[in-house]
Amino acid sequence: MSRKLFGTDGVRGTANTHPMTAEMALRLGAAAGRYFRRDQSAAHRVVIGKDTRLSGYMFETALTAGLTSTGMNVLLLGPVPTPAVGFLTKSMRADLGIMISASHNPAHDNGIKFFGPDGFKLSDEAEAEIENLVESGVVAAKAMNIGRAQRIDDGRFRYVERAKQSFPSDLTLNGLKVVIDCAHGAAYRTAPAVLWELGADLVEIGVAPNGLNINDRCGSTHVATAAEAVKAHGADVGICLDGDADRVMILDERGQVADGDQLMALLATRWAASGRLRGGALVATVMSNLGLEHYLSGQGLALERTPVGDRYVVERMRAGGWNLGGEQSGHVVMTDYATTGDGLIAALQFLAAMAETGKPASALARSFETVPQLLKNVRYEAGSAPLEAEAVQAAIADAEAKLAGNGRLLIRKSGTEPLIRVMAESEDPQLMQRVVDEIVGAVEEAV
Repeated sequence: MSRKLFGTDGVRGTANTHPMTAEMALRLGAAAGRYFRRDQSAAHRVVIGKDTRLSGYMFETALTAGLTSTGMNVLLLGPVPTPAVGFLTKSMRADLGIMISASHNPAHDNGIKFFGPDGFKLSDEAEAEIENLVESGVVAAKAMNIGRAQRIDDGRFRYVERAKQSFPSDLTLNGLKVVIDCAHGAAYRTAPAVLWELGADLVEIGVAPNGLNINDRCGSTHVATAAEAVKAHGADVGICLDGDADRVMILDERGQVADGDQLMALLATRWAASGRLRGGALVATVMSNLGLEHYLSGQGLALERTPVGDRYVVERMRAGGWNLGGEQSGHVVMTDYATTGDGLIAALQFLAAMAETGKPASALARSFETVPQLLKNVRYEAGSAPLEAEAVQAAIADAEAKLAGNGRLLIRKSGTEPLIRVMAESEDPQLMQRVVDEIVGAVEEAV
């Protein structure tokens, strides 16, 4: 089923520009409301969370109008992490959950993510049906059946307790100095609260959102700010969340970064040793480093690869019965605790390893040596198709031939931004650089 609005993680774009307009949000709300309120005889509810972007007010209001027009009752959570929406959708017996966020994107972008009643993100098929309803229009509820909206003031506190329950009850973070960077985003109150209540000595950055500074030179996509803080304050570890707190990067005591691959490698081996890793496998995307695959194989564990997008990781995990997966970018999905990537809970697993072993972060943050990897992005105009250009196809074919037996190549469109992503891995860094540059040059010519 073709989809025009939805990408790999909901609907996303620049605020007040198609498709991220108030009008489209209203139509999406009405379509989602009609899709989930097929039984007209029963009461239905939806929970809505958001991050700290200025445009979140506009989309929250528009979605509420669309949803209530079809008879859905709306529960407004305010700023909470994306995984909190997944958790509370199921906990509050809602039919639908919505998160208003563009994750790691800059403040001028925004997005709308949908969760089903089980707390998991919607399937491609469900999103396609909602798109069809957006295009065809929906019949509004009768005047006496219009839904209500109300604020839920304790949603973030419920999530705080949920996150703390993932940390071993016999451990504390006493004696650990932790830099926490919340990217001026959705976890600016919840993450510090959890860490402080568990006993950590905190250095807080990225906790003063103003609607326009989310992900601005901070968070998981700009770890330099937190790295400087780790070194300046002599911290034991740094935690960098993104704007909606569904991804994380870990910094050791020297300010060196451990990405999602390294964190998943640590968790996989620890969970396997304790009998917690179901199926003896980790699920990750095609972007994860070859070094991770080689490391897991050496540990007697398997790596299951999926297309890019944490929702595809989760779908494969659920289909295969696995309980650990994620992305190199820092999404770590632990279905024992959450229905989607959860940066805070993933960080707590790393901190638990520090507390249990007494080892410094640097001894835990690098389980394997990475195969050299290079990723470059080329921005293109929406609606164009540079990958279909004959010169680009020829450059890709030539690169694949050069890398045959000595690496791998991945070229794809981003599902969240108008970017062509060109990634190569090879033990020969010069060859890797050359083939990436050749493809990027061809794409730029086509653009």
